[in-house]
Amino acid sequence: MSEKPNNKALTFIFITVLIDVIGLGVIIPVIPKLIEELTGGGLSEASQYNAWLTVAYGVMQFVFSPILGGLSDRFGRRPVLLLSLMGLGLDYIFMALAPTIAWLFLGRVIAGLCGASFSTAAAYIADISTPEKRAQNFGLIGAAFGVGFIIGPTIGGLCGAWGARIPFFVAAGFSLLNFVFGYFILPESLPESNRRKFDWKRANPIGSLLNLKRYPVIAGLVVSYLLLFMAGKSVESTWTFYTMLKFHWNIVWVGISLSVVGILVAIVQGGLIRMIIPKLGNKKSVYTGLFLYLAGLILFAFATKGWMMFAFLVPYCLGGIAGPALQGIMSSQVPVNEQGELQGALTSLMSLTTILGPLMMNNLFYYFTKEDAPIYFPGAAFIAGAILLLLGILFAVKSLNRYHDAVTASDAANVAVSEVKITE
Repeated sequence: MSEKPNNKALTFIFITVLIDVIGLGVIIPVIPKLIEELTGGGLSEASQYNAWLTVAYGVMQFVFSPILGGLSDRFGRRPVLLLSLMGLGLDYIFMALAPTIAWLFLGRVIAGLCGASFSTAAAYIADISTPEKRAQNFGLIGAAFGVGFIIGPTIGGLCGAWGARIPFFVAAGFSLLNFVFGYFILPESLPESNRRKFDWKRANPIGSLLNLKRYPVIAGLVVSYLLLFMAGKSVESTWTFYTMLKFHWNIVWVGISLSVVGILVAIVQGGLIRMIIPKLGNKKSVYTGLFLYLAGLILFAFATKGWMMFAFLVPYCLGGIAGPALQGIMSSQVPVNEQGELQGALTSLMSLTTILGPLMMNNLFYYFTKEDAPIYFPGAAFIAGAILLLLGILFAVKSLNRYHDAVTASDAANVAVSEVKITE
């Protein structure tokens, strides 16, 4: 495939992910208020409900992501992506009409079942990227997240002033618009010749993860990948509650802060990553990113003023170079017809953190902020995330050394072959 068609396809998938993220970002600022409205509790109690809502979403993604990944390897990326987008659009409407918290839980279950768009998008990018460009191109998903979180939470914060349910209708509009865009514009990325048969033994969370044991480098890095996303749940799960409680932010300020996150992520993933990863290489980029994440979490935990949260977002968001570098290394280890399975397995891991992370982080927030807390410390979840990142760094060291040895051995073999050819 030529560079021009590649660039066109990357633009298509970037726009598809962007519109999807805008829909997700729109509802974030109003989730706490909607939970309060449905339960009659306060912010501290709402954080617990939010944890279980996220778990419901994560369980469904954990179970169904490998299935949808396998289906995308069999039938192509396009139909799976379109099915996901339509399902999410209809589900946002379902949640907007929720009369009870149970209804909202059912909505999150449906969203988790349909939520394969990001793993399918990653497989799409792997399909159309050369090995040396994959890590940089995976950054486009992060850039789409960044731009989407500039637009989405801002819209959500503004629309939330008219009611906690209005942003859900707006999110539905974005997702259904995305479905129409994809139906008429998005091309298929996986040729018939590169597809494989669907296998139920591999199309489940355990089977897909066990299959990764065939690739020693990946098998080691998945632990670091798991811990990285688990640590990230400390921010995703408690940011709104933490800033509202400690700094008395309202919905508008939460929306603004998430927009700042979006700007920084867009700069890092859409621009800086294309300079940093080629210069440092995937291995050093992973280490640099993990240490920056670690610094950001510790700074969040001990912030004493609201403006500090904005300043400390800089090192935290710069840590975003770690994810694409990890994905680039892992994607380079598997064949073309297993990229969907790999991305489905990675999404299952992310979903596992979505199940366990909020339960851990939101309950830590609740435990250290309730009236009879032994120590009042709203930043406890961030410290827990920092500890997980330290463990992730330790696991990464061994795996990345193995990756370095494999690359060195491959280069030596190539040199030997070249010398033989010259001798002949």
